[in-house]
Amino acid sequence: MKQPFLYFCLAILLILSCRQKPTVAKNEQLLKYKEEVSLLLAKQPNKANADSIVQAWNQYNSNPIVLADTDLNTKTKYNLGKMFARKNPDSSKMFLQQGLDLVEPGNKFLEIKANLYNGMGNLANAEPSEHQANYYYNKAAMIVLSDTTLTLKPMAKAIILLAAAQSNKSLQQYSLALKMNLAALKLMPQLPPNITNQQRVLTQLISLIYTANFPRKNVENYLAKLEKLQATYPDDFNPRFLYDSKLLYFDKASNVDSVLKYSLLNAEIDEQIYGQNPTEPTAAGNIYTTYTNIVTNYVKAKNYPDAARYLKKANEVFKQSGRLLEYEDLIRGGEASSSYYAAIGQKDKALQTATEVIALQKENYEIENTQAVAEMGALYQIQAKDNSIDRLNEDIKINTLKLERNKLTLVITALIILILLIVIFLFYSIYKQRKLKQEKENVQLQQQLLRTQMEPHFIFNTLSALQSFIRLDEKDEAIKYLNQFSRLLRSSLELSREKLVPLSQEIETLENYLSLQQMRYNNIFNFEINIPENEDLEMIMLPPMLIQPFVENSILHGINLNDINGFVNVNFSISDQNLTVTITDSGKTISENKPQNHQSLSGIISKERLQFLGRERNQNAGITQNKTTTGGTVVYLNIPISQNESMGKY
Repeated sequence: MKQPFLYFCLAILLILSCRQKPTVAKNEQLLKYKEEVSLLLAKQPNKANADSIVQAWNQYNSNPIVLADTDLNTKTKYNLGKMFARKNPDSSKMFLQQGLDLVEPGNKFLEIKANLYNGMGNLANAEPSEHQANYYYNKAAMIVLSDTTLTLKPMAKAIILLAAAQSNKSLQQYSLALKMNLAALKLMPQLPPNITNQQRVLTQLISLIYTANFPRKNVENYLAKLEKLQATYPDDFNPRFLYDSKLLYFDKASNVDSVLKYSLLNAEIDEQIYGQNPTEPTAAGNIYTTYTNIVTNYVKAKNYPDAARYLKKANEVFKQSGRLLEYEDLIRGGEASSSYYAAIGQKDKALQTATEVIALQKENYEIENTQAVAEMGALYQIQAKDNSIDRLNEDIKINTLKLERNKLTLVITALIILILLIVIFLFYSIYKQRKLKQEKENVQLQQQLLRTQMEPHFIFNTLSALQSFIRLDEKDEAIKYLNQFSRLLRSSLELSREKLVPLSQEIETLENYLSLQQMRYNNIFNFEINIPENEDLEMIMLPPMLIQPFVENSILHGINLNDINGFVNVNFSISDQNLTVTITDSGKTISENKPQNHQSLSGIISKERLQFLGRERNQNAGITQNKTTTGGTVVYLNIPISQNESMGKY
């Protein structure tokens, strides 16, 4: 019963091992790719290596092992999107969207998901699509704000939060913008002190506080930090951002002279940048805005000549780069011109300029409104897609719960079946154990019965010999024989209740018996007992009185009683858990060696004892007999033995 089950288990293991080999190889390859991707992520792209990095990511994007792993696949898509962001926004958007499609369902891969949302926000902001950009920026920022265990680096978190804060400010979501700016501010101690974000978070907070009319209790503290950064790292920070913050501070305090001071400092910086690159929209917008701000503040200070001078400069920028200016810049410039003309009494020009500003505002409103409607349509589709994904996630959760419930039912059913099988197996094992125990007890009883049969037989033979001594009036020999017999009988009585006896005691009893027989037959034979060397005979256990009957047969049927050179040799040898006893006699003459029909009762009993002992121990036990070349007989007894076993009682 055990062998088929063992073969079945081996077959299952073989099948599993065959199935595991491809899996192990695939896992090793996957680990290799993960290490390679980590090394590739550590490389900083530049003009020299950008093409090779893109080529490497493209290779991973076509690798089936990489594509089968969500983490590696998403990282590949994200980095391809990042590499194409400037030179090919459409391809960048495609890769980022593919990455989002991989990880948007579920709550895993939050780090890469936040980066993907931020990347989509940057692309939408560049189009420009303010509302879409704000949607993606907020999705990324909410991941950062909601999960404190996120493994994103502090720099990445700060970039995501600052982008979302700026987007929320431009759409007048001031409370959300403040929350994200303050969260970014907490990250600044973890960043290098001379990076741009150290300055950016402070300038964004100051601008937001004044734009949203938040309490200004921390503004001076923020300004002090900005000044310290600028003084400590003058080559790392653009002083224009400090000047812009100072402008807001002094403008709210109605300190026109200080506003003009920092506006003129801004003008010096902007003129230098615009002179180097007049076709860059940001440079043109900054210089035009700075000039119009100076005009406005000179008008407030009633310094009309300087106001006229900077208005002329603003008009020159408009003539040269007007197409690069935003509606907001043009409206601000028109308002400054109108206030200047009104201040110097040129009402017609002031009215005309004000009318142009109104037209610009209307045109800007219509464009923004049209763009907002288009964005809202696209945003609605995105949100609808997100809602469908959320519903899909809910369905997945419900199906997962159902599957878990079915699994639980299946597990419970399997456990019940397993328990039933275990109970059946236990009952069967108990039944089998009881049966084996009963058989063993039967064998032991038979052993005991056979032994009780042997003891009277042995005593009968001994008393017969004693009777012959007395009849022949050999008193000394009878007393000596009786003394030897009493020792043997006492030894037999001491072990009468023992199931197993040490080999040393069995040998001692055998020596006493041979001595008695030697006396009985007037020393017409010699005997020799050879015991194994280097063996602890006290620790080797065997049934008592098992060897004596065969020695007795050797004396009675294997020795020439007319020859004083007869002998009986008994040799003991031990191998594994078996004791081999070899009994050799000298043999009889031809005339005496006649076939006998009589079979020794003690020999029959001993053979049965050996058979029962073999069955009890489930070991080989038996007797073999051969003739020697000199006419003697060699008897081999194979007896199972026990090691370190305490003697049991019948």
